[in-house]
Amino acid sequence: MQNVIVACDFDMKFTFVLVGWEETTSDFRILKDAFVREDPLVILEGKYYLGDADFMLKAQVITPYRRVRYHLKKYSRRDPQNVRELFNHRHSSLRNVIERTFGVLKKRFPIIASETESHYFVDTMTDIVLACCILHNFLRGVDNDDSLLKEVDRELMQGDIDASHSQTREEDYRLGSQIKNTIANEMWIGFIIDHGKGIASELFAGVCEDKKWTTNMDF
Repeated sequence: MQNVIVACDFDMKFTFVLVGWEETTSDFRILKDAFVREDPLVILEGKYYLGDADFMLKAQVITPYRRVRYHLKKYSRRDPQNVRELFNHRHSSLRNVIERTFGVLKKRFPIIASETESHYFVDTMTDIVLACCILHNFLRGVDNDDSLLKEVDRELMQGDIDASHSQTREEDYRLGSQIKNTIANEMWIGFIIDHGKGIASELFAGVCEDKKWTTNMDF
């Protein structure tokens, strides 16, 4: 078995694939390598990737808030209750594309998700994974296979997503945290205005700790 790091776009096509790492290697270490290798993962200025809670929070890799659960199914029954729940829910809604992409990839090519891959040498299995990703991108352009997508979506809706994993801090962690808090609080303000609710003082964190709800903001 091996650990694979990928990035994809909203058309469910892979834009970056890094394979060949041992299964026990942390996502943090692999992502760190992705930025410094000869063919690095490049993120354009002003753009961001959404990563799960196992990744490091960086200025251009935005992760969910820790110790805050978020469920796409859960919020069909009730609204988010605070700024972090709202951010994590919207983060999950957008990042769900990678879960769907992986789900389709594994169903199209069961070899990469089965025990049979252990019979191959690492180099061979690395080539198989890369080939499957390339074929997946080609097939996305000619055959969306809606029935396969529906099957993947049903499975994803049955699972829980937990953002309680730990994160390792490095130099640009603080900048990443500021960016995330700013985005989250702007989301929350818009959500509150749209729903005509008041804001409890403890809901704002980071750069927005000094903001207060005033009577001028009421409708």
